[in-house]
Amino acid sequence: MKVKINPSKAVGKIIAPPSKSMAHRALICGALSEKSVIKNLAFSKDIEATLNCLKSLGAKVLVKDDVVEIGGLKADKVPDGAVLYCNESGSTLRFLLPLCMSFGKRITLTGEKRLFERPLGIYEEIAKEQNILFQKTENSVTVCGKLKPSNYRLAGDISSQFISGMVFALSTLKEKSIIEITGKFESASYVDLTVCCLEDFGVKVERSGNTLIIDGQSSFESCEYTVEGDCSNAAFLDAFNYIGGNVLVDGLNTDTLQGDRVYKDIFEGLKKGEKQFDLSDCPDLAPVCFALSSFFGGAVFTGTKRLKLKESDRAETMKRELLKFGIEVEISENLVEIKNGELRQPKATLYSHNDHRIAMALTLLLTLTGGSIESAEAVAKSYPDFYKQISKLGIDLYETD
Repeated sequence: MKVKINPSKAVGKIIAPPSKSMAHRALICGALSEKSVIKNLAFSKDIEATLNCLKSLGAKVLVKDDVVEIGGLKADKVPDGAVLYCNESGSTLRFLLPLCMSFGKRITLTGEKRLFERPLGIYEEIAKEQNILFQKTENSVTVCGKLKPSNYRLAGDISSQFISGMVFALSTLKEKSIIEITGKFESASYVDLTVCCLEDFGVKVERSGNTLIIDGQSSFESCEYTVEGDCSNAAFLDAFNYIGGNVLVDGLNTDTLQGDRVYKDIFEGLKKGEKQFDLSDCPDLAPVCFALSSFFGGAVFTGTKRLKLKESDRAETMKRELLKFGIEVEISENLVEIKNGELRQPKATLYSHNDHRIAMALTLLLTLTGGSIESAEAVAKSYPDFYKQISKLGIDLYETD
C-alpha cells in the first residue's frame, strides 16, 4: 500500500492505542491462569501472533470486540509437535520460546525470515547447557526439553525481551530461580513491566537492582486486566504538536512504568535546542526522535547499537530515508547523529522497509513537505488504524494500491 500525504496539520483529540507491550504480557499471564479477562486490546499483527501462538499451545480463547477471555494453558496438555506462527513479532518469539523450552514437548516456532535473522543465541546457549533440543533454520526454531530452575547470568545490554522471556518461563516452575544481570542493565523498564504484570496475576518476582528472584511457589491467578495506553505509539501522535499541530493525546496512565514515557522529555529537549539524548532504555523511540530532530536542526543520540536488530536496521533505514528529505545522518557503533539541514519535499517515494515505526516517523515529516510512502501497511504491526486516525485529525492523505 502506498500513502500519498499532502502538507497539513493535525488538530483534535485522540485516544492513545492500547499498549502492545502490556498486551503481550497480559495475554501470556492470562493464558497460564484458569480463565482471565483481558480488556482494551487492539488486534495488531503482533498481538494476533501472540494470541494465535497461545491457542496453538492449548490455551482456550474467546474474543469479543476488544476483550479476550483466555486461560487453561497447562504444560501437560501442550500438544507434542505444536507449530507456532510468530509472523514478524520479536516479542512473541522471545517471550514464548523459553516457555516452550520448559514443556518437555517438541514445539516449532515459525515466522518471517527477518524475524529469525534477529539474535536468539542467548536461548541457544541455555538450551545447550541444559541438553534441550534447539534446531534453528532460516525461518523457524524447534525446541524440546525441560528448562530447569537455576541461577542464570544474562548480559544487561541484550534485548530485555530475552530477560522477560526467561522470567515468564521460570515463573511456571516449582522451584526458586535467580537471574543476575551483568553489566549495564539497559531497557530495565521493560523488565519492570513484566514483573508488574506477573504480580497482577499473582506471581511473585522480586527485582533488587540487577537481580531477579523468581520464588517458584506462585501460581497464575485468574484476573480481570485492562491494558493501558501505549506510550510508544502515543509519541508519534504527540509529535504533531511539535511541528505546528494541536493534538490532545488522551488515555495514557500518568503512573506508567513504560520506558517510552520519556518521549515527552526528549521532545521538549529538542524544542529547547538540546543536542544529545540517550536512547538505551527507549530504543523504540529512535525513529520518531530522529524524524523530529531533523525538524529542530539535528541532534546526537547515544545507546543506539541495538537498532540494527529491530524490524529493520532502524539507524541505516532512517539514514537512507532522511537523505531523501535532504537531511544527512552519521552512524557509529552506538551513536547516531542527525545533521542540521533544511527539510525539503522528497523527489523519490519513501519506503517503510516493512517497519511500522519507520512508516509512522516518515509520515510525520511528510505532513510538512508532502510526498508518498511505499509499504505503509507496515503500521498494522502495532497500530493498524494509524492512517485512519490521523486523517480524522485533519492530515490530508489518501491510500493507493
